[in-house]
Amino acid sequence: MDSELQIALIGAGLGVVVLIFAYNKWQERKHRSKAEKVFKSEHRDVLLEPRGGGQSEEAGERFERREPGFGNGDDEIPRPVREASIKRSAPELPALLDARTDCVIRLEAIEPLDVQRVWQAQLEHLEGLSKPVRWFGFNDAENLWFPLGPDADGACHWFCAALQLVDRRGSIGEADFMRFSGGVQRVADLVMALPPGLPARGETLHGAAQLDGFCAEVDVQIGVNVIAGERPLEGREIAQFARRHELSLAGDGSFHALADDGSTLFTLANLEAGAFSEDMASLATMGVTLVIDVPRVRDGVAAFDHMMELAGALAQQSKGTVVDDNRAPFGAEAAAMIRSQIRQFQDRMAESGIPAGGPLARRLFAL
Repeated sequence: MDSELQIALIGAGLGVVVLIFAYNKWQERKHRSKAEKVFKSEHRDVLLEPRGGGQSEEAGERFERREPGFGNGDDEIPRPVREASIKRSAPELPALLDARTDCVIRLEAIEPLDVQRVWQAQLEHLEGLSKPVRWFGFNDAENLWFPLGPDADGACHWFCAALQLVDRRGSIGEADFMRFSGGVQRVADLVMALPPGLPARGETLHGAAQLDGFCAEVDVQIGVNVIAGERPLEGREIAQFARRHELSLAGDGSFHALADDGSTLFTLANLEAGAFSEDMASLATMGVTLVIDVPRVRDGVAAFDHMMELAGALAQQSKGTVVDDNRAPFGAEAAAMIRSQIRQFQDRMAESGIPAGGPLARRLFAL
């Protein structure tokens, strides 16, 4: 009896639970139906549509997103906006430099650097090099390089340091390269420039050795001597001869025949010990020597002919003799051979892209 009552009560309880669950479901559906009626709209939600615009339902016109902006209220066409690049392309080398003759390192700064700050920094960190070092700054407004020095002013984004690879004393060595590249790196760190791109050590030293070999092959100086005759040549006589033929006394103690651009064609110096000076009254010598520096003269043959003309004139005036270094008379046959040699040397320099008497040659064969 008791068990039948318990079963009946359990069944009644399950029925109540089912009725409650069914009632909750009915209420949930009823409220959802009301919400859909309230929020239902026939307008398209453009925020939910894919980007790039689609077709409208009525006219098929394209929709395009426009960003808000400042304007006069007119319907303006959107303009693309490009972000400005802060990277500047490196300018070409200064005209005086050449990748074959100079080890060049460029420095770039995000903000313009005062040129005197860079100049003073390099004085401290690039001492003791055996070859000349040149510094340049790039003027953005005028689009050109200008040499740095104690009097230079302004500010630049680009700088360039150049170590000359070769001169008449030979080529740079590893110590020069390391001191130069390390010194420029320290300058960059000191002035807060971007890290420079350093040249390859082996390639630079190999190029310097090859250039030095070429320079040694064409480094020729040709001289003739005028030996006094019955009496020594007086200093006053030499000075008068020099002035008459427009030779200029230079700081090296010799008279120079100059080209139109001011470069030296040949020199006239004392064959004996002692340099020429402004005061020549007490000087007397048994001879003078005239020398042409072939790599430093544009037209070597013409300069040689001019030199021989003056040597003959001085020999005739002093009743002396024109001789070579072995004191053998210097005649027409020897002069013709010398002309041929000068032409060959200078043709070879031109073919190598370092013409005689040009800016590169004058640097490489500096005295």
